[in-house]
Amino acid sequence: MPYSYEPHYFEDLEIGQIFESAGRTITESDFVFHSMFTGDWTELHTNREYSADGPFGARIAQGPMTFIIATGLFQRTGIVERTVVAFLGMNYMDIPNPVYIGDTISGIYECATKRELESRDDAGYVEIDATMTNQDDAVVFQGDMKFLIKRRT
Repeated sequence: MPYSYEPHYFEDLEIGQIFESAGRTITESDFVFHSMFTGDWTELHTNREYSADGPFGARIAQGPMTFIIATGLFQRTGIVERTVVAFLGMNYMDIPNPVYIGDTISGIYECATKRELESRDDAGYVEIDATMTNQDDAVVFQGDMKFLIKRRT
């Protein structure tokens, strides 16, 4: 599937349209920066010795970090570059498998819902269904993302 890297306005998006992100390898720095930014120093994420004896056998990414990476990979598709007005939230989010340091992840994003808004003539409402997988094709994130996307006119 080809990468998009082209901004899409509300009019350009079609229900069922799919976009694929580039891959990204998770690093030790990702874990440290996320903990520094959020203040979440939970040992399951930051203590190698503690985590080795834990349920996953190693440190895992925080759930919010996994979500943030999914949004970043969506941005890397280029379709919302200078066309997104606002991120409005989510209806659901699932993190069925952990993300580890060294995992290479990528995302598939599908335009699931699109509708005009009576309250705005400069943007429309779009929901994107997101699925992020690791190098073994294990799903590490699923959810939807709600956006206001600029109109061309």
